[in-house]
Amino acid sequence: QSFRHGRRVSGDVIARSAVISLRFHPMLDPNALAAIRLSIELSILATLILLVAGTPLAWWVARGRSPRWNWLRVPVRALVAMPLVLPPSVLGFYLLVAMGPNGPLGQLTQALGWGLLSFSFWGLLIGSVIYSLPFVVQPLINAFEALGQRPLEAAATLRAGPLDAFWHVALPLARPGYLTGAVMGFAHTLGEFGVVLMIGGNIPGQTRTISVQIYDHVEALEYAQAHWLAGGMLVFSFAVLLALHLLQARGRRAGAG
Repeated sequence: QSFRHGRRVSGDVIARSAVISLRFHPMLDPNALAAIRLSIELSILATLILLVAGTPLAWWVARGRSPRWNWLRVPVRALVAMPLVLPPSVLGFYLLVAMGPNGPLGQLTQALGWGLLSFSFWGLLIGSVIYSLPFVVQPLINAFEALGQRPLEAAATLRAGPLDAFWHVALPLARPGYLTGAVMGFAHTLGEFGVVLMIGGNIPGQTRTISVQIYDHVEALEYAQAHWLAGGMLVFSFAVLLALHLLQARGRRAGAG
């Protein structure tokens, strides 16, 4: 009974301190602002890389017709989706090992004179690209699969080459997939925790992201700063999903009309 009573008392103390700190310290500190800036930069770069590199991958998975390599499509699709079910700590651990001094990627970067990527912004970027891969590539695959053959066949009858048909027919029709992938990739990268903590650690201004900063504030009982960051992420996530659903609904109505 005394143990349960002590837990209730400690929980009440924590909750009251959170409310009091939120009331009297409503400002974000410089570390939080630096974490926000770093997270936004990381999310933008990771999303751009995934949109560019994910386009040929998604096109091949969705539209590839080569009998020689057709058997690879299902395994590649499974690899793309693997970060959805793989624990972030597992992915982060193996990426950390690969980037370490004895790992293949770490040995390569050292041979090139780049040093080690672990516990650096560029290491975070590689981890974020891999971890957010399905959130960008899967919408692109779905968009390319939904094209069907008729638009591309119509472009071929007008003597459009494969590249012309891709740039002027496939890409405009797949625009909803690109919008979904960009929004989901950016939002997912912005909220990463396990992978970035494993690869980048907790270096202020270099590898400390918003989610890691929230964790630090909670550990230090700085609930005001944690409230502001966590609440901001909550509002941002809802706004992103709401905007995405509204845009998709508008696109469906435009297509039906």
